[in-house]
Amino acid sequence: MTRHPLILRAHLAREGFALDVDLRLPGHGVSALFGPSGSGKTTCLRVLAGLERDAQGLVSVDDQTWQDSARQLFVPVHRRAVGYVFQEASLLAHLSVAGNLRFGWQRTPPAQRRHGWDQGLDLLGIAHLLQRMPAELSGGERQRVAIARALATSPQVLLMDEPLAALDAQRKAEILPWLESLHRQLDIPVVYVTHSPDEVVRLADHLVLLEQGRTLAQGPVADLLARTDLPLSHGDHASTLIEARVQGHSPADQISVLGFDGGRILLPMLAQTLGKDATVRLRIQARDVSLALQRPEHTSVLNILPATVTDIIPDGSGQVLVALQLAESEQTPPRPQAARLLSRISEFSARRLRLTTGQKVYAQIKGIAIVR
Repeated sequence: MTRHPLILRAHLAREGFALDVDLRLPGHGVSALFGPSGSGKTTCLRVLAGLERDAQGLVSVDDQTWQDSARQLFVPVHRRAVGYVFQEASLLAHLSVAGNLRFGWQRTPPAQRRHGWDQGLDLLGIAHLLQRMPAELSGGERQRVAIARALATSPQVLLMDEPLAALDAQRKAEILPWLESLHRQLDIPVVYVTHSPDEVVRLADHLVLLEQGRTLAQGPVADLLARTDLPLSHGDHASTLIEARVQGHSPADQISVLGFDGGRILLPMLAQTLGKDATVRLRIQARDVSLALQRPEHTSVLNILPATVTDIIPDGSGQVLVALQLAESEQTPPRPQAARLLSRISEFSARRLRLTTGQKVYAQIKGIAIVR
């Protein structure tokens, strides 16, 4: 089913802060709101949920208008089909897991229920926890139950406000695969607030960068990560994403071949349950991409891709960031839609190679992470 985009146009003035955004988010998948503390991420969620009565603007979800200041229209929070997940799970301590889920389900008018109270059991792997009380759950389990309770309300949009922020590293690692599963199976948009680049690359399809209440940029996450004019692409954690498809496996060599728009990549053997044409999201750190002017012949690096330098900018003490557009071969010019990479190298190396924009180079990729 085709879903209409989620629209949020909002202006809200407070002492020392003003929110002024115009967002158009996909009607499916995960849209991440990313930015430093105080940039307006949570305020955007509160406006969507109807918790900021003084906000002026327009809120539309799946072609239903919840707010339009020009027409003096405002749908109150209890009539907005929103599932809201906070940093803390905030489960009802006197109810079991099953009781918490039924509580959310019962608060939804019968005519608006699109599924049973137990929809999230399999999605979040909590069926075995139904009889437990919140105090008996780990932090990751509590948050999974909180997400299932939000889904039990049959929301048209799921709002998640840094749901992993209160968890330690082990609990985050426990819950991230379940969030990825939600991404694949939910048919509603998810608006996900985070300040973690790792969560962005693993979960998001669409990205909104916020700063001081305003939008720096918005668009597909792979596009924004590769833009050198945005803060997310700088520093030691700069990386890019490539959406690739499995082209085949070579059991004899223990190698899998993945293709994408702009070339192909070899990886250690993937699970053969990932059949031909299965999609895989790859993260490539800028620090793991080195450059050569000629194709290296005697090297252990498996992935050496022809590319064109599109930008070179300073990136910290003694470092530069080199933006690259990949091409399928040395003879083929890069297409505008081809995948892009970033390479973070020393200023000394850039001078020694005499790098300039438009120059043909070879990108040697020393490390690739499968993030989804």
